[in-house]
Amino acid sequence: MERRSFHDEQSRNKRDSILLAIVVSAVLFALIVSISYLFDPSSVAIMVPLGIMFTGIYTWSSYQYGDKVVLMSTNAQPAEGNKYIYLNDTVEGLAIAAGIPKPDVYVMPSMELNAYATGKDPENASIAVTQGLLDTLDRQELEGVIAHEISHIRNKDVQFMTLVAVLVGIAGILSHMILRSWRFGGKRRSDKNNGSIDVLILGIGFLLAIFAPILSRLVQMAVSRSREYLADASAAEMTRYPDGLADALEKLGKHNRGDMKVSESVSHMFISDPNKTALDALYSTHPPIEERVKRLREM
Repeated sequence: MERRSFHDEQSRNKRDSILLAIVVSAVLFALIVSISYLFDPSSVAIMVPLGIMFTGIYTWSSYQYGDKVVLMSTNAQPAEGNKYIYLNDTVEGLAIAAGIPKPDVYVMPSMELNAYATGKDPENASIAVTQGLLDTLDRQELEGVIAHEISHIRNKDVQFMTLVAVLVGIAGILSHMILRSWRFGGKRRSDKNNGSIDVLILGIGFLLAIFAPILSRLVQMAVSRSREYLADASAAEMTRYPDGLADALEKLGKHNRGDMKVSESVSHMFISDPNKTALDALYSTHPPIEERVKRLREM
């Protein structure tokens, strides 16, 4: 596996985040124009500047507040009180070892074993773990999982992964709107012979609506797989005990049923895929746990 410093990863993730924001913003703009044209062609002149304004504001707010959206969507609650002292102490100790500020800590009520990190930068980041993870893992296993998530924050993976979650989510919603209204819009368009421009615009919108969710899944897959391997290696380096994370991953593989019922748009952020679907056989957002464990055991 190619070795990179976390400084290299930070630079790459910053570049990827900007690229992602540009590409997804262009797709959002095209979907908005297609929807407006589908319902009322005369509204396109108004919707073009409004679409530019909307995509700009939405992309900026996704960067600024996307982590709050992710935390709310997974029903994560602040880890406060004596019950979570050890969890907070573990996060703080590993954050110091990584040279970053202590992230905010949250707990999800699910009894599945899982965790994720989110935020726009190391200074504004959060870690969320499930109650099942806290109840099941021992100290070294929990440290391995927390170190994995801390590595995502240190490498600025969270910036890119949070953008993917929020921007991909809205692209999926707009695609669904086009497909749901296609029968009505297509019928009305057939009643008016407006020429090839109609066919071109509606055709582009229809293709975007079909392929946007597929491309979104492919983006999630590409985002998650390489970053999971790197975060595993970084966690092993941080804790000086690869077997801790390896043991934790084995427990995740045996215990989890993949029924956390979280949105697919955020599934790539978790240390283990929270949802098991038919799509996993084609393009899973996570590398196989067996391969991750094998690499850790070899360290």
